[in-house]
Amino acid sequence: EPEAGLMGTSAVVGTTIPHAVGFSYALRLQKSSAIVAVFFGDGAVEEGVFHESLNFAALKKLPVLFVCENNFYAIHTPLDRRQVAGDLSERLKPYGMQTACVEDNDVEKIYQEARRLVDAMRGSGQGPAFLECRAYRWREHVGPNEDFHVGYRSREEFQPWLESDAVARLAGRLETEARSAIEREVEAEVAAAFTFAEESPLPFPDELYTDVFKEA
Repeated sequence: EPEAGLMGTSAVVGTTIPHAVGFSYALRLQKSSAIVAVFFGDGAVEEGVFHESLNFAALKKLPVLFVCENNFYAIHTPLDRRQVAGDLSERLKPYGMQTACVEDNDVEKIYQEARRLVDAMRGSGQGPAFLECRAYRWREHVGPNEDFHVGYRSREEFQPWLESDAVARLAGRLETEARSAIEREVEAEVAAAFTFAEESPLPFPDELYTDVFKEA
């Protein structure tokens, strides 16, 4: 919602990146001190609009934090078959922006690096920054199932990431009672969302024309 500072999202690869830069430029014109963060996968960095957006943001010194969730695969193609140099954060330094990379999926490190980059942007007006967060895809590209049988990756490759699961690591630091309370609250929220969706009436046919623009 725009009221909450969220400009929307899209499943089309890379499209949110120029939106974020445009939003940041609009905030600049409004003399706002807000920082814009945009999230995308490693496949999106191969889109032309990604580099165009970084170049524009760097030229205008816009406070945009580009956050790449690098899971090493674009659908079924591994990073080393798509790019000669796989170190994304190093490749972007010619744009003159600060970069950082968190390699082990540690959420506290991600927070610390993001805070450092945001503070630098807000304090110096030096322009955008890039944060690469290396993770790993647990399931298939789209859907809830495993896809190791397809052959493009192996369960052995996945195993170290499973064993270092960030959620499990954080949960292990909580008292059992506190952890159980959080889990009950989350499960109840998910169940309520399912109930609301299943019990809600279907939209009326005339709603097909809601918010559709037509020249008079």
